[in-house]
Amino acid sequence: MSLRVLLCAAAVLMMHRAAAATAVAIELVLAVDVSGSVSQDRFELQRDGYAAAFRSAAVLQAIRSTSTGSIAVAMVQWTGPTLHVVAVDWMLIDDAAAAERFSAAIQAAPRALFGGGTSISGAIDYARAMLARAPYLGQRQVIDVSGDGANNRGRPAEDARDEAVAAGAAINGLPILTLEPDLDDYYRHSVIGGPGAFVIAVNGYEEFADALRSKLIIEISGSGEHAVDVGLGEIGRGRRSVSLGGDLLHHP
Repeated sequence: MSLRVLLCAAAVLMMHRAAAATAVAIELVLAVDVSGSVSQDRFELQRDGYAAAFRSAAVLQAIRSTSTGSIAVAMVQWTGPTLHVVAVDWMLIDDAAAAERFSAAIQAAPRALFGGGTSISGAIDYARAMLARAPYLGQRQVIDVSGDGANNRGRPAEDARDEAVAAGAAINGLPILTLEPDLDDYYRHSVIGGPGAFVIAVNGYEEFADALRSKLIIEISGSGEHAVDVGLGEIGRGRRSVSLGGDLLHHP
């Protein structure tokens, strides 16, 4: 069989797969830091925060308010450049029962990694691969990175970010400032990117659940039409404030 025929067959197969895929408003990869700096207690605070967020009425309302009334979500645990585990594979959330199933899957997923450095670039690259194989057609593709340290393994985070953005994804960040008080600045300049990209920082793991809930509402609703800096310092220009679910969100 000639190369031309093979390429045509592959193109037809891809079109059939696309036609069969379920349309969703957003394909969202939750990339969760489980590097050595994350103790078991801190891991559980993150895990429980994610599970609680998808049980939130406000998050469910954001999902229902999208153009398709649905989103697709997957969760990845990450540490070093090649250390990644899919904690929860792609799931469709289109009602309260589906949201509860996703929350239950999060809580049932054990911690699979315990060290190996902090490779945000590796997490972004792996999330891109997750998006590429997702059995959904998202109007938007978003990578949601949470962590408590700057990239210290693998290639520069900026390179991974730029390639992901060029491929059509947006990257948002939820830096936890427990160990690195200026991590929000690092995320702002080296991690986030793409349409509507934003940062929400938390001072400690105890604040994680509340910050995550607000972050998911912004991501799902697509309300961050421009880069967003939530409750943090200037990005070099003025800010406007928007109230969302009781939280004050500061937009540049």
